[in-house]
Amino acid sequence: MDFKQIEAFVNVVEYKGFSKAAEASYLTQPTISAHINTLEKELGTHLFDRTGKGATPTPAGRQFYNYALTMLNTREQAAFLIKDFISNITGNISIVTSSIPGEYMVPELITRFNRKYENARFQITQMDSAAVEEWVLSHRAEIGFSGQKEDNGLTYSLLMQNSQVLITPNSEYYANTFDERALLSDIVKEPLIIRESGSGTRKSLENALSEEGIPEKELNIIAVMNSIEAIKNAVSGGLGVSVIPKIAADTEMDGDRYMTFDLDYSFPKRDFYLVCNDRITMTPTAEAFRYFVLDYFGISDSV
Repeated sequence: MDFKQIEAFVNVVEYKGFSKAAEASYLTQPTISAHINTLEKELGTHLFDRTGKGATPTPAGRQFYNYALTMLNTREQAAFLIKDFISNITGNISIVTSSIPGEYMVPELITRFNRKYENARFQITQMDSAAVEEWVLSHRAEIGFSGQKEDNGLTYSLLMQNSQVLITPNSEYYANTFDERALLSDIVKEPLIIRESGSGTRKSLENALSEEGIPEKELNIIAVMNSIEAIKNAVSGGLGVSVIPKIAADTEMDGDRYMTFDLDYSFPKRDFYLVCNDRITMTPTAEAFRYFVLDYFGISDSV
């Protein structure tokens, strides 16, 4: 077993076929097939079910995939550590992030990291919090940022807690309707714009409603959106009100577009986490970014 065979195997899994794996690795399809055949003979089992549409890992193949990734990342890490660690932080970091961290945290983090390690490159995918965990669990991304924590075997490091606020159209009606601190029971009477199911912001609102004994069916939901910026634009246009994390309600930048009200003290704060899968060995560059993020937020231990 050599690393060319392992690389071929990982590429076939990730690209779901021999031809696409060959294109991605700049090899011919017969070469990829030869590597897989040799690997299967050595392991004494079939790693793929070949179909006309591609290749699907067998149960043995799925089990071997985790080990293959670890071997490749361990090889890269070993080679990396032999060289000067600081001067050789290079390569691509795959990051998946939920919307709030993706819009208001990650850009600053990667900018600061890139100033220190200018050869680092970033592949960032933005999804809802539920999908973030799925991507990190399935190794489609090495680093995740999420607005919720689940009991799924991943490692969650709490980066920050952020209050939530009510934003409303900038009108005399809302200036007279809400005091400096709004109650959830008052909010449900207004046309409400909410996030999509699966987002941490939506889940936080659902938890608050449950705590107050308010059925979700009593909400006057006028729109469901998967973008905080779209929600802010809709609110400023007069469509309705919304509850968003305070970090996203940049009053200095947004000026008079909408009004912001604090929520009742009982309304839950939003937690934002760095999410990693410690069962897989990270690339050295991703590991460096992980420690950079933890240090940036003054965190030493994961929870």
